[in-house]
Parts: sequence; structure tokens; C-alpha cells
Amino acid sequence: MSARHEPILRPDGTAVPIVPRRHVGRWVVGAIAILLVGWAISIVVLNPHIRWSYVWEYLFSPRILNGVVVTLWVSVAATALGLVLGVILAVMKLSKNPVLKWIAEGYIWFFRGTPVLVQLIFWFNLAFLLPYLTLQIPFTQIGLRWDTNVVISGSVAALLGLGLNLAAYFAETVRAGIQAVDRGQTEAALAGGMTRGQAMRLVVLPQALRIIIPPTGNEFISMLKTTSLIVVVAGNDLMTNASNIYKQNNLIIELLIVVSIWYMFLTAVATYLQSLLEKRFGQDRVRLVRGPGFSQQLLRMATGAIPVQRRRAPAGAEITGAEIPRAEKEVAS
Repeated sequence: MSARHEPILRPDGTAVPIVPRRHVGRWVVGAIAILLVGWAISIVVLNPHIRWSYVWEYLFSPRILNGVVVTLWVSVAATALGLVLGVILAVMKLSKNPVLKWIAEGYIWFFRGTPVLVQLIFWFNLAFLLPYLTLQIPFTQIGLRWDTNVVISGSVAALLGLGLNLAAYFAETVRAGIQAVDRGQTEAALAGGMTRGQAMRLVVLPQALRIIIPPTGNEFISMLKTTSLIVVVAGNDLMTNASNIYKQNNLIIELLIVVSIWYMFLTAVATYLQSLLEKRFGQDRVRLVRGPGFSQQLLRMATGAIPVQRRRAPAGAEITGAEIPRAEKEVAS
């Protein structure tokens, strides 16, 4: 028996009974917390000034449901746009080309340094800067022209503002995911005959998914709630439609409760889908098997179609350990 469990003996030889500690402080703090939560809930639920009948009436109102659809569309489209641009910016920032690197760093600095609300208002009022959007052949009059006010609607301004802003944050997320992949993966792909572009697209990025997906899900969930800023550009989203309704009937609190219920529901669904994605693209799902012929296995797993280009040494030449791909040398050792 360890010293921890040895009984404490009295002078007469009898054991002192062990009495469990009573954490009175925990119970007091817990009771106070429950009272505070109950008081906060009672203010909302039992408040006579909140007409709950209107909450249930507008919860599935056609205008509210239409706003939910627009909110989902803008969130998905802005996240997709931001992710695509973020991958491009991350690759540019990791490029050895200084011009591409400076452009990516400047983009990230600008869009992370200015508020997203300012960017939304800018895109919505782009017509003050460019009354017409023109696409024409240089030094000719041949081309097309569109009215900026017609093209840049509230929804388009929201998509541009949110998507371009999110791309700056995704660029850093993707860059961190790419740098977390072992450099030996790239070296093995290059040894197997891939170009650097193929190695990045077919080997590095798929493995970086397990690092990129969790923050991507968090950004999408955040985007669901950030779409409420579209109200300043009248984008017909959930918050915009709800504000238009309560401006007519003065049911401000009731409509805000409706909006909150929908945002919480969408967030719960997005959180569940994020957990499924994390399980699907977990570390075990994208981990490559290291073993003899690793570069050939890597090539087949990544493409299944690109033939392996073996590098043959001249006749009579000796192959040194430095010429063995890093992944195969680790297995050989």
C-alpha cells in the first residue's frame, strides 16, 4: 500500500476515519450562477413587454425565410471565394518570386487592416469611383460596358466585401497548413517525377487539409453571423429583411429574437457539419504510408494516372546516399 493510502493512527492505535471534504464554496458559487442565469432567462421569457405570439408568427414568415436563403448563399459563396483566393495568396506568399510575395503580403495587410464594414460600403458605392464597368480590346472601341449600379447590387457588394476580406485570413491559414507538411513529402514527389506545381496541388495541399479544415469551419460559422453587416448595403439577407419588417410594425425585440433563433440554428447545423468534415479529413485519412518505393506509392495515390519518371544514372556510375529520396532513406535507416 502506498503512503498516500496508509491510515492515520491515534495514540491508542485506532485509525482516524477519513471524512470527504465538503466543497461548500463550489456549491455557493454554483447556486449563485444558477440564480443569475434564471434571472436573465426570466427577463426575456417572462417579460410582459415581449409578445411571443408575434415571434412564432414571423419565425417562418416568407420574408424571413427568403432572408435565411440569402444569408446561406452569401455565406457559402463568400467562404468559397475567400478560400480559393486564400490558397492562391498563400502559394504566392510562399513563392520565391519577390514580386508575387510582395503582392500577397500587401493584399493581406490591406484587407486585414481595414474594417469589413468599410469594405462593404466601398463596394456598394463603387459607382462613385467607376460609373461604368468596361471590358474592351486595348486601343480600340470594341468592347462591352455595364452600369456599375446595376452590376454591384447589395448581394454582389456583400459577396465581394466579405469574400475578399476573408481571403486575407484564409491565406494565413493555408500558409500555416502548407508549412506544417513535412518537406520530405515534396522532395519525394519531385524525385518521383512531379513538377513543383503538381507536388503542391496533388501532395502538399491534400495533406494540409487536416490543418486547414478546422479553422475554415470556424470562419464559415463566423461568416454566418458577419452577414448581418449586409444590412448597411440592403442585401436582402436575414437581418435586412427583419429590419425592414420591424421598421413597419415597430416589433423590434420580437424580430430580433426571430433573427437570433435562426442564427443559432444555422450555427448549430454548421458546427455539426464541421465535426463531420474533421472526422472525414482527419490525420489518419490523409496520412501517406511510408515504405519501400514511397515515391511511387505517393505518385499513384495522388494521381493514379501520371507515370513515374525514373531517373537513371549513367552506366558505371555509383548512386550515393545523397541521391536517395529523403522518405526512402528514412525507411532504409
